This record gives sequence, structure tokens and C-alpha cells, in this order.
Amino acid sequence: MAARCVMVLGTTSGAGKSWLATALCRWYARQGLRVAPFKAQNMSNNARVVPARTDADHGGEIGSAQYFQALAARAVPDVRMNPLLLKPERDTASQVVLMGQVDDPLTRTPWRERSAAVWPRIAEAFDSLAADHDVVVLEGAGSPAEINLMASDIVNLRMARHADARCLLVSDIDRGGAFAHLYGTWALMPEADRDRLAGFVLNRFRGDALLLAPGPEQLQGLTGVPTVATLPMWWQHGLPEEDGVFDDQPSGDRSAGGLTVAVLAYPRISNLDEFQPLKKVPGLRLVWARTPEALAGADWIVLPGSKATASDLAWLRAQGLDRAIAAHAAAGGRVLGICGGLQMLGEALVDPHGIDGNAPGLGLLPLVTVFEREKTVRLRRTRFEAVSGAWSALADVPLSGYEIHHGQTAMHPQLASQGRPVLPDGLGWQNTAGNVLGLYLHGLFEDAEAVRALFGAQVPTLDATFDGLADYIDRHFAPGVLAGLIDP
Repeated sequence: MAARCVMVLGTTSGAGKSWLATALCRWYARQGLRVAPFKAQNMSNNARVVPARTDADHGGEIGSAQYFQALAARAVPDVRMNPLLLKPERDTASQVVLMGQVDDPLTRTPWRERSAAVWPRIAEAFDSLAADHDVVVLEGAGSPAEINLMASDIVNLRMARHADARCLLVSDIDRGGAFAHLYGTWALMPEADRDRLAGFVLNRFRGDALLLAPGPEQLQGLTGVPTVATLPMWWQHGLPEEDGVFDDQPSGDRSAGGLTVAVLAYPRISNLDEFQPLKKVPGLRLVWARTPEALAGADWIVLPGSKATASDLAWLRAQGLDRAIAAHAAAGGRVLGICGGLQMLGEALVDPHGIDGNAPGLGLLPLVTVFEREKTVRLRRTRFEAVSGAWSALADVPLSGYEIHHGQTAMHPQLASQGRPVLPDGLGWQNTAGNVLGLYLHGLFEDAEAVRALFGAQVPTLDATFDGLADYIDRHFAPGVLAGLIDP
């Protein structure tokens, strides 16, 4: 193993591990080093498609966080960076993706047995990645002090030992109890692993940092671990959160007469990170909607991807959102469905293999979706065709994106006159009225040309966001700490 390894651990989920690991990736890359991210196991329905690296590597899915971290590191994303991805389908079950590909036998294997089975593949992926890079920035999951899970843990301390990593432990001080979280995590870690902790990080601090004294000093006296950074609250760092609808408050300001886009936030929403660029469009107000009331005043309604399309469609109906969407469309309002959202907009969901579930669709596009055993996972570059009506700005616009879906969708043979394709190869359709659009491709709002066509705007690039993150930690970490983490 050639690489020097830095690991970001957290006292809780949501403490700030992912964005800090992203910032570290760019900071080390700016030192002229070959950097790669790594997370042994990620649980998320936000996934990206990466290409095959070798003939033996088929490419496939990795967590979105590691995808963005790879871009921050100026590295080509590949499946070694997130060898195990768990995609929750319900509260007690997840689809297992190993080295980019769905693994049905592992999906059926109990969690503790699964950990033992996958560890050799995880270790192999990390060792290969470390051999190709100067620095690997690892990210943990949840907390390393979950004593009920520690014996089967493959993502926190076992990985830190295997990588011989120097670790930062991050706590969200805005939640309260940060010193107790840090001390309790340290106290529950095995004594040998405590020596790996190079520093504590207080994240999302608001107020006068002088008021923290003498807490950091007392904590260091108890643990021997210094507090190496106090990071002020930063609401708009520019990265999408890894999981969940991260911001229930509407973003943007419509006071100047701009556009309101409402994205339905159903329980198994997936790939919501692709909407992050909308938060940067001038004059656009982004709303996450769970009730018909939240759709009031929306110019666009967006049905995003879903990891459980039939289940989320049933939830949508239970909230009365189906009627609100139908009324919006009948009044000429714009409706956009992406992947699972496209499937919901059709006439029917047909599930002969028990993949997702049967259900009648919303009937806004003349489509029928059949769920197949094999999942379609691929990158695509295509071009819109004869788009008309409300979405006519997209006509002849090129589009880069990715597909992740079990469903295969086609026009209903008896309703073909009610719609038309707008992308080749079954990637997109539009109703004849022109206001309802369905796309299989994720990434519409991440494509600069599509954003310019739709909004006449250019949003900040991801590269500028990554540089901003690196500048931020450079300002707020104690001098010499970041370089010291990778000293021999």
C-alpha cells in the first residue's frame, strides 16, 4: 500500500463527514498529489453511474458522495471508491450493490453474515486504489462507537486499521452535546484505536468561538486529542447532502416574479442530489412538497426518481397529491417526471418478477412500464428531438446523463396518439398538449446546456464549489494540521 490515508469519522450520522471528506480531497489534490476517496460501505439511494476501468471491471453504481469526492480529487470515479452500496427499499431491506453491480444473493443474506462475506472484496478494492494514489481520503459511516455493531463493522474502525489511517472525528455542535458526543465516542472506542484520532472537529458552529473555552482544552485533558478545527455554520456550501430531503425550507426568492419548482418528496426518493443546481438558479424558488398545499403556486411540478416506485405512488395517492398533479397538468402547468417519476406518469406499472409492484399510473403520459430482473445502469449522451409546447426550449439541446432503473417503458399501443418520443431509444416522452414531459435520464439540471436553455442562466460550476470547500477548511483548521495528517 503506497498511499497515506486520512479518515473522516463522525459522532453521528449527518455530522458532516461527506462534505469534509470532499473538501479534503480537493485540498490534497491542490498540493499536486494523486488523491482518491474511499467509503467501504455506503447506504444511500443517491447513486451515480461510473464507467468500467478494466475489462474485468464492469463499472456500475457508486454512492453520489464518493462520485463528487472523486471529482473534487480530480480523479476518475470508479467502483473501487465505494465497493459496497446499500440502496434502501423499505425500512428493513436494501438492495445490495457490490463493485458496481446488483448482487441478489447478498441482498438476501442477513447483515452480519453479509459483512463477513464482503470484507475480502472491500479490502481488495481499497488496496488496489491505494496502490494507484498518493493519498486516500476515507469516510466512515454513522459512528465508530456503535458497540452493538462493532463486531461486524466494516466501514469505520476495521477500515481505519486496514488503511493505517489518521482519523478526524467530527461532531455537529449545532445539535448540542458536541463535547459529550466526542468524549463518549472516544471512550467507547477500543483503546488501540483511540491512538488513530489526530483531532476533533466541531462542525456547524454559530456564535462567538471564544465562548467554547475552556471546553476544547478540558476535552484534550481527558482524551489527549486536540480540537483542530471549529467550522462556522455554512448554509450554502454548494454540495448536495448525501441522503434525505436535506432542506425542507424553500430555497430562493420569488419576490422578483421568478419561477417556483416543486419537487415531490416521497419516502423512497432517489437521486435527489441532481436538483442541487436549481438552488443556484437566479430567481428560482425550489420547494420540497409532501402535501397538496405545498404545490400551491408552483409553476413546475417534478416527480423525481424513486427506489420503490409503486410504493411511493401509493403514498402520493394517499396524500391527495395525484389529484393536485392532475389539476396542475389540466390547467396547462408543467409536469416533469424523471426515471421513477416518468414511470408514475404513465398508464400502468407491471411487475411480473416481484421487483417493485403493480399499480395503475397517473395517466398523464401514454406509457406502460414493465419491471425486469436486470437493472439498466449506463451513462448516456443524447439530444432532444422535436420537443414542443411548454418544453420547446429543449428542442435540439444535447443532454448528458445516466440511467439507473429496472423498469422498461414503451408507448401504450392503444394510446400512441396521445404522446410522442422526445429522446431516442425510449429515453423520453411528451404528451401531445406539450406540458407533461418524462425522462429516463438523470442529470437534466446538471447539464450546463440544458440549464441555459431552460432558465437562460449559468450556475456556478462544481469545480468552483470544490475550490471553495478547500479554501474554507484551509482557513479554519489549525495551521499545519492538514499537511501533518499525511506526514510520513
